[in-house]
Amino acid sequence: MEKKTRPFGVLDQVGYVCGDMAGSFVNLFVDAYFLTFCTYVLGINPAWMATLFLVARLWDAINDPIMGSFPDRWRLGKSGDKFKPWIKLFMIPLALSGILCFSKVSFTGVALHAWVAFVYILYGMSYTGTSMPFGAMASVVSTDPIDRSKLSRARSIGGTLVGIGALSMVPVFCFDKDSNIMPERFTLMAAIFGVLSIVCYLLLCHFTPERIHEKHAPGQKFEYSKVLKAAFKNRPLIGVMIATIGSMLFITGSSQLRSYIYKEFYHDTGAMTIASLGSLPVMIICFILVPKIVAKFGKRNVILVMSAYNLVLSALILFFPIQNVMLYTILNLLATIGQTAFAMLIWALVTDCLDYSEWKMNIRSDGSMYSLYTFSRKIGSTIASTGAASALAAIGYVSGAGAVQAAATVNNIYYLVNAVPVITCILELIGIGLIFNLDQKATETMYAELAERRANGTADEA
Repeated sequence: MEKKTRPFGVLDQVGYVCGDMAGSFVNLFVDAYFLTFCTYVLGINPAWMATLFLVARLWDAINDPIMGSFPDRWRLGKSGDKFKPWIKLFMIPLALSGILCFSKVSFTGVALHAWVAFVYILYGMSYTGTSMPFGAMASVVSTDPIDRSKLSRARSIGGTLVGIGALSMVPVFCFDKDSNIMPERFTLMAAIFGVLSIVCYLLLCHFTPERIHEKHAPGQKFEYSKVLKAAFKNRPLIGVMIATIGSMLFITGSSQLRSYIYKEFYHDTGAMTIASLGSLPVMIICFILVPKIVAKFGKRNVILVMSAYNLVLSALILFFPIQNVMLYTILNLLATIGQTAFAMLIWALVTDCLDYSEWKMNIRSDGSMYSLYTFSRKIGSTIASTGAASALAAIGYVSGAGAVQAAATVNNIYYLVNAVPVITCILELIGIGLIFNLDQKATETMYAELAERRANGTADEA
């Protein structure tokens, strides 16, 4: 049932940009600097951090699908909205958890490690509580595939703006002129990002209405087993999940390790700001060109070509070490054009996967199905976080402020950082090139048949 409201337009996209900015203010900051804060400021061994990241994601394996099914099981409030009430419920805990992650506490020993584990798991659950309904919300904003592509592009812009504008200030504000960390600045930055996160979520809820309201009978039986069965048969979803695991290796792994390569290999954390600001022209170029290229060649083909381009350039950087920090930064920015295009298009493919479930299996449980996809993001993030921390320990990285790294460790940091995008692109090519089976013709057929079913009232609801 479609709710009467204003037609889809620019305000919907502005709201969706704000929604992605909201989560990114906390998520990107934690992904990029939590490991750095814990090893440098709190003096925690990176091997222990690797264990924490692994255990936290094992908990997510239980927690995410459960929380993801909440909007399919229950409605909050009287608005009839499916997803927005859940965003409002979890946005404040998310903001608070970000502040706690960057608090320099006086605990030591077991108490310190217990504190770090508690705040990180709290952050993970709170982020699931907001990110899952936000992502699935696209399916109830509009049924038009063009509108959904615009929402996908808007979502990619939100995170990029935070990465370019907000995170680029972290090295300037939180490190002194000698590249030493100032812990209290991290806490203040986390508080600022928390407030901005709440404000942006409120703007999302104001600007982007849920137009499609499903009939929901109180006490209606929800069968999660049917959703799981449909997911295992959803080949496009499996392909997108594998590609997304690769993408998250880049997003999380590169962001976590970036400070190490600029601090230890290049001895220039100031260049991190240049790297962040340099992403702006990359985003602008992709924002202008990607929709035009997609209209001609299709989403899947564009992702494949851009991932292959990214792979070639990243491999050159990996196997032929760059000693000049500015040349290294420029080449990396050129390579990330491929990842920027991927980020702009992947959310549209996810929505196609939700439609595929309805098309082939007559099952439409967007919240639950989307939570399975977001779990693949958690898997990628876990592999990146655990792998980064474990690798740092393996190459002999020494924790603690003022610690001096061995020459071999510094060189291995270079190879560790630059192996990440190579692995990323390989997984993206496997997921979208070999497994995902919705080409442009099949997608158009799916849209047409679903539109006909809905017009005739024959589509089933899970």
